[in-house]
Amino acid sequence: MEKQFLIAGFGGQGVLLIGQLVAKAAMLEGREVSWMPSYGPEMRGGEANCAVVVSDEQIGSPLVSEPPVLVVMNKPSLTKFMPMMPCNGTLLYNSSLIEGVEIRADIRAIPVPCNEIAEKLGNDRVANMVMLGAVQQVSGVCADESIHTTLKDWLGEKKAAMVAINEQAIAQGRAAVQ
Repeated sequence: MEKQFLIAGFGGQGVLLIGQLVAKAAMLEGREVSWMPSYGPEMRGGEANCAVVVSDEQIGSPLVSEPPVLVVMNKPSLTKFMPMMPCNGTLLYNSSLIEGVEIRADIRAIPVPCNEIAEKLGNDRVANMVMLGAVQQVSGVCADESIHTTLKDWLGEKKAAMVAINEQAIAQGRAAVQ
């Protein structure tokens, strides 16, 4: 089994973190992983993306040039990366920020209202965690417990109070795509 993801958006939307958490959760399950970030010099607002490969066997290349699973948090990323997808690929996109774009008919497109869900939870900074839950639900890349453990480790003791809101966002993301 090998799963490849390209996760893209603006810097500051947490797209690199989505990829890191997927990779770390898969590592926790004993899988081979690669996580390759790409971002501009801007701290916020510039383009950011990462390629993630999760496999039961050794990974030949960390590059994801034809993403079978494309995760986009903004319209420019959708416009840039959707043409690279193979037929029958899966697109998860932040429908809160992406409207009025023609989606290819030969792919499976799944809208996820990340920002709307995050706002309802009272913290717009967890929109990326909503998308993480959607990615996990659709791809089956790792178990809920692995995501939970990885999230707790990432937040650490100093940010332990943030675990609950992040887990709620992940759960809402899963529910949004069921």
